[in-house]
Formats: sequence, structure tokens, C-alpha cells
Amino acid sequence: MLKSLSLSNFKAWRRIEKMRLAPITALFGTNSSGKSSILQFILMLKQTTDSPDRSVVLHLGDDKTPVNLGTLSDIAHAHSDNPEIVIGVEWSLARALQLKDPDTQNKVLTKSDELSFFSRVVANGGGKLTVPEMRYGLGDTTFTLAKRDEKEGYELTTNHKLFRFKRAGGRKWPIPGPVKFYGFADEVRTYHQNAGFLSELELAFERMLHGVYYLGPLRDYPKREYTWAGGDPADMGRRGEYAIAAILAARERGEKISRGRGKPKYSLERYVAYWLKQLNLIDEFRVEEIKKGTNLYRVHVRRSPGSSEVLITDVGFGVSQVLPVLVLCYYAPEGSTILFEQPEIHLHPSVQRGLADVFIDAMNVRKVQIIVESHSEDFLRRLQLRVAEKQDLDETKAAIYFCDIENGEGKLVPLELDTYGNFLEWPEDFFGDPMGDIRAMQAAVMKRKGIPEE
Repeated sequence: MLKSLSLSNFKAWRRIEKMRLAPITALFGTNSSGKSSILQFILMLKQTTDSPDRSVVLHLGDDKTPVNLGTLSDIAHAHSDNPEIVIGVEWSLARALQLKDPDTQNKVLTKSDELSFFSRVVANGGGKLTVPEMRYGLGDTTFTLAKRDEKEGYELTTNHKLFRFKRAGGRKWPIPGPVKFYGFADEVRTYHQNAGFLSELELAFERMLHGVYYLGPLRDYPKREYTWAGGDPADMGRRGEYAIAAILAARERGEKISRGRGKPKYSLERYVAYWLKQLNLIDEFRVEEIKKGTNLYRVHVRRSPGSSEVLITDVGFGVSQVLPVLVLCYYAPEGSTILFEQPEIHLHPSVQRGLADVFIDAMNVRKVQIIVESHSEDFLRRLQLRVAEKQDLDETKAAIYFCDIENGEGKLVPLELDTYGNFLEWPEDFFGDPMGDIRAMQAAVMKRKGIPEE
């Protein structure tokens, strides 16, 4: 699970220092206040690790990636031509990572379930990016690859008190810089006698980012027919276009989802149907092949217990919009990090409140982390209520932020919750000024009725 995020010189953000990320992290704020940029930053890191091109330091995206950020100038804060972008991530593992000391057989060099990564990415003025420094941390032990001298190349160091990297025999070739923004070049390991374990740190970083899933704000329209030829989608797609395929793939595998002690296990399809009913959107939901062997499927729903069964295209638009959200929450592997951008779009306020319960349940049942960018006050109020009840959510498992722009820079305001779900400080104009509208309405009514103001 991601524990904190640091960045600098990325779009609206000049600097964010160790932003705490909780099992449920919610970002609120006005339009163009930098909320989405935080999600885009994480996705940029993910698509860079996914890219087969080892020469690209940061993959800014194309039509096939989760985000397409344009050029370096587009992502640089204040559109600087020579930005220094800082990347800092802290995360935890379900099981501790143990690094063996290559110099001493069966001795543990360091062990921890807490990892960190830091990197500086610099533009050289010609549009090329270089990485003068990167550092991995496992517990309190760090391993750093940094530029020392133009001729000598890079130096590999550690703060471990009893361990030092040893150069291999022969000519001391200069050590090359990082691959992408996070990887050790093969020469780093071959030029040292005892640096093979560095691959385990890279792998842990890649696994963490491979476990990031994303669903965008604009989701596909429902279809009367869906085609599925037996594939197993990696995610829902940016627009949720693979939601039905995911349901069918999970059905084919016979997967069952544990709902906690003493509760019967559900298939993914049944879990989705359960939440659609709990959210009061529809009463029944099922996916059925039109004719065996055709690979064509229809989604049948029933709006209420006594109503006729119809296709998903014949009910309210909100059903198809919330469907990928529900599927992703329970389809993503346990321990994943899921990014949602405005999941409440096209949903009634009561359903927006229910989404908070969906996320809390997924957090507890699937052990997933959810980072959501939202404009919904109803969603936020339900989170506060659940913290106050302190049954499935408490203030330590939620991190809520208000994003704003001040003097041309993004401003991140943490909204601390007390144990009763109250905010210790409420930002000005968090959700506009609804009380101001109410006062203005009353004044207008009094004026039209000829009642003098007091």
C-alpha cells in the first residue's frame, strides 16, 4: 500500500512533501486546482515502468496509456524548459522483504516491510531527461546511485554500517546512470561483486506500480450486446469498457470473494448485483450469453421486484456508470491501489453517499487502497459518518485533502478528522457558499414582498 507521495515541479504543483496516503484517500477542491494532477503523476510512474522502452526516463503517454500528458513543457510547473522533477514514494508490503548479504552466506543484510524510493529527474535544455540521483530505502537502510563526477560517472553507496559495495576486478569502467527513472543499469551489477540484490528493490517498486489500477471520469455508454471471447482483462480500461468481460472472466475461473467471517462467499457478478441493489439502482442483475457458442452477451436487469426484466440500456444511465466502479473494486487483486476520478458522475446524491460504503467495504474485504478525486459533498459526509460510528472506518484509515491554487501554485490542505468524524478545520469555500445563497434567497423574497430589511 502506498504510504506517502512527494513530488515537485509537476503541473500545478511546485512541491508536495510526503503527502500521507491512507487506505481511503479523497481529494476535493475547485476545478483546475490540481486534484487530477496527483493521480496523473502516479499514472505517469506506472506507465513508465510498464513501457518496454528502457531509454525513456519518463513515459508521458500516448493513446494507449492511462494518461497522455503531452510534452515536458506541458507537465513542468509554470511550463519551465529545464525543470527538476522530484519523485518520492513510500509504500508497505504485505510481507517483509529480506535482502541477503552476498558477502556472508545465510546472513541477512536488512529486512523490512517498509520501502521508499527517491529520484531526481533533470532536463538538460534539449528536451532530454537525465537522473542525477536515485535512492531506494528498505527500513532504515538506503542504497543510492548518484552522479559524482562527469568523468567518473555514477557512484553506488549505502548507509549500512557493516556493508560496502565492492568493485569487480579489472579496469574500473565508469558506472552508467539509471535506466528509466528508477532502474539500475546491468553494468551496476556486473561492475560490483556484491550488488546483485539491487534487482529485488527494483522488482518491489515495479510490483507496487503494476498494482495500480485506474478508472477515468468519462465511462462508456451501455451496450445492448457485449462480445467476450474468453480473455482475462487486466483492468477495466480508462472508460470501464472491460467491466462485463471482467465479470465473465471471473465467472469462468469460478472465483469467490470472501465477505468476512460468518458470511457466504460471493462471485464477482453476485457482489456487483448486491451493491446495485443496496444502492437502490436495480433489484436484479445478471449477464447471459445470447446463444451458447456465440460469444455475445447481454446484461439483464430488473428495476424493482415486480417489474419486467429489461436490458441495461433500458434503465437509468447511472447503472452503467457505476458498474465499472463496482467491478474494479472487487476484480482488482487484493492489496491493489485503485485510482478513481469523479466516480460520482451521473449518480443521484443518495448513490454518491453509498459509494463511500462500497469503498469502505472493498478496503476491508479486498484490502485494496482507494485514492479518489471527487466533487461530491454527499460522498464526503458519508465518510465522516462512518468515522463517527467507528465500525468499519476510523480517522487513521482516511486521508482527506482540499486542493486549491494560490499565487499560481497548487496548495494541498490536509483536512484532519477527529475520532468523531469532525474536521478540525474547515477550509473557506470548500464546497462554495451554499449558506450565502440561502441568505440571498431570503433577502430576495423579503424584497419582493416589500418587507423592510432589519
